[in-house]
Amino acid sequence: MIVGSATITPIFEVDAGQVIQEGLPDATPESIKQIAWLRPAYADDNGKLKAQVQAFLIEAGDKKIVVDSCVGDSRNRPDMPEWSHLQTGFMERFKKVWQPEEVGIVLCTHMHFDHVGWNTTLVRGKWMPTFPNAKYIFTKREFTYWNSKPEKEMEVDRLGFAECVLPVYEAGLCELVSDDYQVTKEVSLLATPGHTPGHVAVLVESSGQSAVISGDALYHPCQIAHPEWSTPWDTDTKRANKSRRELLERFAGTSTLFIGAHFAEPVAGKLIKDAEGFKLV
Repeated sequence: MIVGSATITPIFEVDAGQVIQEGLPDATPESIKQIAWLRPAYADDNGKLKAQVQAFLIEAGDKKIVVDSCVGDSRNRPDMPEWSHLQTGFMERFKKVWQPEEVGIVLCTHMHFDHVGWNTTLVRGKWMPTFPNAKYIFTKREFTYWNSKPEKEMEVDRLGFAECVLPVYEAGLCELVSDDYQVTKEVSLLATPGHTPGHVAVLVESSGQSAVISGDALYHPCQIAHPEWSTPWDTDTKRANKSRRELLERFAGTSTLFIGAHFAEPVAGKLIKDAEGFKLV
């Protein structure tokens, strides 16, 4: 994807359709079949969702930036067996674009385990930074929340923080920033709290063009049609719904490319709003 002089490249890790459908109680097959524009890209004729876990590689100016580093291989995730002990070939696909040593910045929209996994790699029994020359950027609000070891959160996410965030923090590679931080001239953060306390979207602006990567402000395009559909994985459901609607209102009817963190191919489109509500085209 070309955004002015910047490029954005998705790198697929693993299918997520079933997991996300289970995490959206309102997204029943019957209700999904009522949203005609989801087919065939984002749902099949039986109302089964299509989705995926992926990272995004942004090249802007002289910076190589990774956004959301997926689940990761060889992880024990006891309360998410579908994504436990993976061997996905993700890093082989990644290396066809960049070598890990080339990465200058790693951004995580939030610290759920499926967005931080490849921050680290197991080396002789120890989790080590995968991108040794990168600055890992997290929002201070997000880091502080997960560092408090919140008992109400899923074990997979507490493990993700311990294995994939703390090691890079302890290695001195982290920068804790505000929710509206300007990362580079072309890349900035947009505060979209609710799914987690310090959740952000990522805005790319270059040469009069723009794109936004949603993170988990919404999981699936069905939430474009129904912004009120929420997930029990939201830390604050009311605030998550507000952030989602604000994001849709801001970019609907604009030329900004809207990129979903978990969208199946095509991962990006333009938002419109008509008499029926929001749509992705």
